[in-house]
Parts: sequence; structure tokens; C-alpha cells
Amino acid sequence: MKRYPTTLIIAGSDSCGGAGIQADIKTCAALGVYAATAITAVTAQNTQGVRAIQPIDSTIVRQQIEAVLEDFTVDSIKIGMLCNASIAQAVADVISHCHIPIILDPVMVSTSGCTLLEKSAIDIIVEKLFPIAEIVTPNINEACLLTNCDIQDLSQIVIAAQHLLGRGCNAVLMKGGHLPGSMATDYLVMPDRQECFSYPFIDTRNTHGTGCTLSSAIAAYRALGYPLVEATKRAKDYLHNAILHGADVQCGGGHGSLNHTYNPQSLIPIEY
Repeated sequence: MKRYPTTLIIAGSDSCGGAGIQADIKTCAALGVYAATAITAVTAQNTQGVRAIQPIDSTIVRQQIEAVLEDFTVDSIKIGMLCNASIAQAVADVISHCHIPIILDPVMVSTSGCTLLEKSAIDIIVEKLFPIAEIVTPNINEACLLTNCDIQDLSQIVIAAQHLLGRGCNAVLMKGGHLPGSMATDYLVMPDRQECFSYPFIDTRNTHGTGCTLSSAIAAYRALGYPLVEATKRAKDYLHNAILHGADVQCGGGHGSLNHTYNPQSLIPIEY
């Protein structure tokens, strides 16, 4: 009997569709992976900012995850916005014994500056989820909050990643897109290996949901059976092209969405 490669996405909803669960589903669908979901919060937002956040009761979050895991063969898990300590603890409790690749995107602050994670949840994420995640994917701002480091250049990115490894992470993808320069450079740092991914910077406001999209693409490629480094390389290629092919599209009045469903035939090869 055939089945779909499947990712379970645990994250919040974005009403404008560019980030969160909506971006995660689009990404998985574009890459040929079935997306099951457990929604942790509902947000009222658009491309210009977040207006309101309503966390989902942690019991319901737990039951969503349990319902999916009991019925589906899940090949990877992507964790995004967890919102508060109760939800973070519920997620940690229910997936702690899963022998499935877990991709953790520690969503803390929105592009518009809205706080998306209560401080009380950070310790739970570090203590409970870092050790079981195959990879953690913070952006610069999130890494600064997690490490108390002031990251201003690429050398400090690697130092911050090493700090996160010391806090229990198995692998860290440090996203350097917020640093100034003509290239957007990320580092995948593991205890015994480092990989660097550099791409020409794309001048566009349409960057809403880049972190969600990248972590979901890694989860999708892991569900397809690619090893972590190769899954990350392919996910980075997908993200670059999704930004590139949506760069000149008007999508709201602020930070618009990527083009998650660009024509794969127009994919631009990336040299590493």
C-alpha cells in the first residue's frame, strides 16, 4: 500500500497566509509532502503587523498531536510558534519519545517586532525541546535572545551557534539574512562539522514567513528521506527561489509573502 511522506507541523496560524501553518502547508505541498497540523495559536495579522494572538488551550494542542501520531506514519516534525509555557510543555511531553526527525524553529519575535513567545516558555524550550530536536533554526534576533550574545558579523554567528550546542542542541542552522551585506549567509553548525550556505541578497520587502518556510522545507526534505545536510541545502535552494520569484509581486502593503509555488522549471541553480 502506498502512502504519502508526511510531516507533522506544530505551529500558529497566520491570517494573512504568508507565515505560520499556512506557509508550512504551502511549502510541504510544493515539495510533495503531506502536511498534518497541530495549531498552537490563532493570530490576527497582515503584512504590516500582528494585531492579536489567541493561544489554543494546551490540552487541545496535545490532543491534536496525539490524534495525528496515532493515525499517521509521521516522517518528520516541524515545531514553530509555541506561544506560552503551557503549550511548550504539552508539546515536549507528547513528542519526547518520538524517534522522528524534529526541526525546531524557535519563533520568538515577528518581523514587525511583535513578541510571539512568553519568556516563561524559553526555559522549557531549551531544557525539553533542544535535546530532542535534530536541528534548531534561529534567526539573528532569536539567537541573541537565547545566547545573550550581540551578533554583528559572521564570525559571531558561529560563536553563538557553538553556545547553543553547549545548551543541548544537536545541530544549529544560524540564519544570517538580517546581517548587512550583498550576500545572505547561513551556517549549519554541528559538533563535528560546519556547512556554509551563501546566496546573493534579494532586494525585496516580500520576506514575510522566510523562517517558517525554511524550517518546513527542511522538515519536508527529511520526510522525503534526505540526510540532514542535504535536506538543509535543498531547503535553502527552495527558499532562495521562493523569495526570488515573488520579489516583484505586490502582496499587501508591508512585508509580503514569498512565492511558495513558483514553477520548479524556473529554478535557478545555486553554487555552494
